[in-house]
Amino acid sequence: MRRLLSCLLPLALLLNSCTMGYDSFQTASIPKTRFKDTKPQDFGRDHPERHPIHGIDISKWQGDIDWQSVKGSGIAFVFIKATEGKDRVDDRFNEYWREANTAGIPYAPYHFYYFCSTADDQADWFIHNVPKNAMMLPPVLDVEWNAESKTCRTRPDPQTVRIEIKRFMDRLEAYYGKRPIIYTSVDFHRDNLAGYFKDYHFWVRSVAKHPTVTYADRPWAFWQYTSTGLIPGIKGPTDINVFAGSEQNWHDWVAVVEKKGNS
Repeated sequence: MRRLLSCLLPLALLLNSCTMGYDSFQTASIPKTRFKDTKPQDFGRDHPERHPIHGIDISKWQGDIDWQSVKGSGIAFVFIKATEGKDRVDDRFNEYWREANTAGIPYAPYHFYYFCSTADDQADWFIHNVPKNAMMLPPVLDVEWNAESKTCRTRPDPQTVRIEIKRFMDRLEAYYGKRPIIYTSVDFHRDNLAGYFKDYHFWVRSVAKHPTVTYADRPWAFWQYTSTGLIPGIKGPTDINVFAGSEQNWHDWVAVVEKKGNS
């Protein structure tokens, strides 16, 4: 129990740091964004550029990556697709996390959850394919409805969803020593997660409006604000995200979570 409480402390500190109002910033104009976007969205006064820490999430579809260019552009973190369901591994996962590590970019793997196999089968698959040294930041559980899947369009009831993903996350936390981050979309969150998992970090997708609009009453740690960003060193569109806290919050949090599971 003492260890569990110590794991939750960085979360409490982070969420407290994210409650500052945007009134503390200049609001006369939206600053020029540091990254180009083929389909930019005007978020008004709550523009993601107000957040100093930006990162990306990638999979094999990003192809060859010039990691030094990515690092030089100001990208501070990368979430890398590792596994999907109980039998798929991203072809470039091992390459990407090793190269991110060499470039000095904090990284973490993510798992795309399928509701057509059990939480234990998927946890076993993730653990089998993701070594502990590929886990600098906490692991990410990607949960969303996948209406276009050719193999799994199952939509369990909300209670079943919560039981399954909790089991999966418990397995990962026990093995890696880091509490997982939950990535989700607006509709999946509304259907299954609103009001639950308050002691987990959330990474939310919201590409048209600010998360305070689309995820009411949900504190968030990461915000995916576009899927059409252009990052130096990567060909084609890339998801871009921001961290909720300040630059100092970021460095403090990374120092804490990097140490967990490595001692």
